[in-house]
Amino acid sequence: MLRDPSVKYRPFTPIALPDRQWPGRTITRAPRWLSTDLRDGNQALIDPMDAEKKRRFFDLLVRVGLKEIEVGFPSAGATEFDFIAGLIRGGHVPDDVTIQVLTQSRRDLIETSFASLDGARAAIVHVYNAVSPAWRRIVFGMTRPEIKAIAVEGAKILRDEAARRPDTDWTFQYSPETFSTAEVDFSVEVCAAVMDVLRPTPEHPIILNLPATVECATPNVYADQVELFCRMLPDRDAAVISIHTHNDRGTGVAAAELGLMAGADRVEGCLLGNGERTGNCDLVTVALNLYTQGVDPDLDLADIDEVVNTVQYCTNIPVHPRTPYAGDLVFTAFSGSHQDAIKKGFAARQAQNDEMWEVPYLPIDPADLGRSYEAVIRVNSQSGKGGVAWVIEQDRGLKLPKRLQADFSAHVQALADETSRELGAADIWGRFEATYLPSPDDRFVLRDYEETGTIGDRLFVGRVAVDGEERSIAGRGNGLISGVIAALGETGSALDVIDYNEHAIGHGADAQAAAYVECRTADGRTVFGVGLDTDVATASVRAVLSAANRA
Repeated sequence: MLRDPSVKYRPFTPIALPDRQWPGRTITRAPRWLSTDLRDGNQALIDPMDAEKKRRFFDLLVRVGLKEIEVGFPSAGATEFDFIAGLIRGGHVPDDVTIQVLTQSRRDLIETSFASLDGARAAIVHVYNAVSPAWRRIVFGMTRPEIKAIAVEGAKILRDEAARRPDTDWTFQYSPETFSTAEVDFSVEVCAAVMDVLRPTPEHPIILNLPATVECATPNVYADQVELFCRMLPDRDAAVISIHTHNDRGTGVAAAELGLMAGADRVEGCLLGNGERTGNCDLVTVALNLYTQGVDPDLDLADIDEVVNTVQYCTNIPVHPRTPYAGDLVFTAFSGSHQDAIKKGFAARQAQNDEMWEVPYLPIDPADLGRSYEAVIRVNSQSGKGGVAWVIEQDRGLKLPKRLQADFSAHVQALADETSRELGAADIWGRFEATYLPSPDDRFVLRDYEETGTIGDRLFVGRVAVDGEERSIAGRGNGLISGVIAALGETGSALDVIDYNEHAIGHGADAQAAAYVECRTADGRTVFGVGLDTDVATASVRAVLSAANRA
C-alpha cells in the first residue's frame, strides 16, 4: 500500500447542495421493491442458475411478496430467453406481479428482449447506457451528444416495439448507467431526452433508475446526487425514481436508505445482497430496518430460514452467520454481559406484559422472523452466569437463584475451558446433573422418609444410605427442612440453611417441583443443593441432601 495514496487516488468531488433537505427526513412507508436476484445476482455467480433453480428462486420471490421481479437478460443467450418465455407461456407469473427484463440500448438486443415477453400481461423493459466521463472517454471514446443519442435511439425502439404489442401493459425503465460517477446535470439531460420520446404521464410514469454502478463516495454524497436529480428533472411527477446501489464501499444499504430520504420511490437489489463484485443492496436488511422502526415493509419475511436456505441452494453462496437479520448467529450472545442484559430484557418484558419490543442487544424479536429463543443465548468460555441460567431455564425450566447461578457458572466455565468449544444444552445439563443431582456414589442417598408432628414441631424420619450403608436417621425441627438438617447432624454433617427457593416446572398433573437451598458448613463454606421431584416436600428433602453431599 502507498504511504501517500493521494498520488494515485483522487477524492470524489462532493455535490454543491447547501440547502439539502434529505437529512431532516425519515422513511415512513415502504418503497416499491424490485428484485434483481435472477439477473444481477445471477450474473455474479461462478455457476449461473439453471432453469430449475431460477424457477425455485422466482417462486420464493413471489412468496416473499415482491411485485416487481427482474427475471433476466434475455439477449444474453437461449437459457435466459427460454426461462423468461417459459414463465409467461406456463402461466407462472401471478396477476399482481410484473416481470422486468434488462437490455443495453441497442436495436437487436431490445428487439430480442421484447420477443422474450410475447404474451405477457404486463412487463417492464429496462434499457441502459453508461453516461459518466470515464466511460465516455475510456470505454466508448464518445462525446456527451453521442452518448445522449444512444439513449434517445433506445427510447424510440422501446416506443415502437411496444406499439407492435398492444395487448401487453408496458412500462419503460431507463438507467443512466454509472450515475454515481457522472455529472448530475448530464444524467438529467439524458433522462429528459428519453422522456421527450416516451411521453410518460403521472398516470403512466416512466421508471428512471439511478445506479450506483460503482460505489465511489460516502452514502451522503449519493443522497445529494439523488436529491439534486429529483429537483432538476422536468416533469418529476411523470417519473418513478428508482435506485440501484452496489456495495463496493460496504455502504450499499446505507446509500439506499439515504436515497429514499432524498426522494427515491423504488429500491432495486437482491434478497441477501448478492451481486457483482461486493454485491447489491440487501433487500432483506433494508426491509427489516424499516420494520424495526414500525414501518410495514410490504414484504413477508416471517420465515427467514426459508429465504436463507433457498438463496444458498440456488446461488451456492453461503450466508455469513453474522449477516444482518438472516445469519445463524445474529440473535445469539456468547458474552456474559450481553447474555445478562438479554435475560433481564426478556424477564422485564414478561413481567410488564408490554407489547412494545425493548430487549437489549436485540433490535427485532427473533420470533417475528420464525426464529426460536433457544439459540438467543449460547454458552462458551466467554459466557457468564446469566447465559448459563438462560440455557438451563429454556431447556429444563429451572429458574436458578442468583447465587446458585454464580456457583454453577464456575463449573460450566471449567468445562468450557477443558473442551475449548461451545457448550450445548446437553453439555450444560450433564454438568448440572453431575454437580447437584443424586448419584449412587453420593455419601447420602435418600431411600424413603416420613414426616409427622404439628405446626412448629415436626419430626423427620428417613431411610438414607450413608456411605453405602442404609440406616434410619431422625431429627426434629420447626419444619421439614430443619428436621432434615437435625437428622443429618447424627451423621456428623453440620449445616445451616441460609436461603431456600422453590418453584413448579410445568403445569397440571405432570408438573414437577424444583427446590434450591444455600447452606453454610461448620467451617464457613457455602454449598448449594438442588432437589427435583413431583412432590415439593420430597424435592426440598433432596435439595438438603444434595447440599450435604457437596459439603
